[in-house]
Amino acid sequence: MTSPVREVPAAPSDLALQHFSRRLMFETDCSDVHASQAAGDADFVLVDVRGPLAYERGHVPGAINLPTRTLTAQALAAYSKATLFVVYCAGPHCNGANKAAVRLATLGYPVKEMIGGVMGWLDEGFRLTGSVERVAEKVISCDC
Repeated sequence: MTSPVREVPAAPSDLALQHFSRRLMFETDCSDVHASQAAGDADFVLVDVRGPLAYERGHVPGAINLPTRTLTAQALAAYSKATLFVVYCAGPHCNGANKAAVRLATLGYPVKEMIGGVMGWLDEGFRLTGSVERVAEKVISCDC
């Protein structure tokens, strides 16, 4: 009897290597962002793509707030086309970071998504910066 895990066979190793290597070109995680910040090696611009209210309530330290709808060539004119943007939203239940990544890539910027977003950041035990007492429902909201 085959387990549900094995009902669909795993990909051959060479295909798995290609797949997972490619994913790393598009994603980073909260731990890597945090480690880069802690080491002073943050060679990227961290962008919270939620709306201003959600950002103000609580955001990843060092992040700037550029809601997806504001990502225009004019708004990004001060950034070199070589600038790596790392975008995040509320969490895996929200596709706001994906929408922002599409917009940034369309504008010609390199971009990665910080998988997990605010929820992932909190799950890792990292603190947010913001003005409101940390009530998960309020901090993690997405108005992007």
